[in-house]
Amino acid sequence: MLWRTAILTASDKGARGEREDTSAQVIRELVEEELGGEIVEYRIVPDEPDEIIAALIEMTDYFQADLVLTTGGTELAIRDVTPEATRRVIEREVPGMAEAMRFTVMQKNRAAMLFRGVCGIRGRSLIVNLPGTPKGVHENLAAIMDQLPDALLMVKGQFRDS
Repeated sequence: MLWRTAILTASDKGARGEREDTSAQVIRELVEEELGGEIVEYRIVPDEPDEIIAALIEMTDYFQADLVLTTGGTELAIRDVTPEATRRVIEREVPGMAEAMRFTVMQKNRAAMLFRGVCGIRGRSLIVNLPGTPKGVHENLAAIMDQLPDALLMVKGQFRDS
């Protein structure tokens, strides 16, 4: 199945054009090569809750993305508000995915305990928060990649034959 995927980057500097969005490039590569997905929308917004919320709603409701992957705004800085914005949009949380990302990455890097990303469902879309660095994106997405196809099928009301 070709998964419709949207990428949302939350970054003040990225939104102002002061930083290249290399984390989104890593997401794009992993989605296309590992998941077999297509990117249907990509956007950079500043670290503003209302802008993150609006983008997430548009990506899920208008673009009907099966999967929305966010990058940035998930640590402890005062402007890191992606998890809070995501919680305001999702209808159900999927805590096991976020726990798996933190657990897996913490085996190599104890700083992963500072990652506050959440995962959840809005309608028939799965939203996954990822860190803002290319390495963090790769490690965290790799931690859940094998379960994403089944998760996406379930969110869409379908089930893989066991």
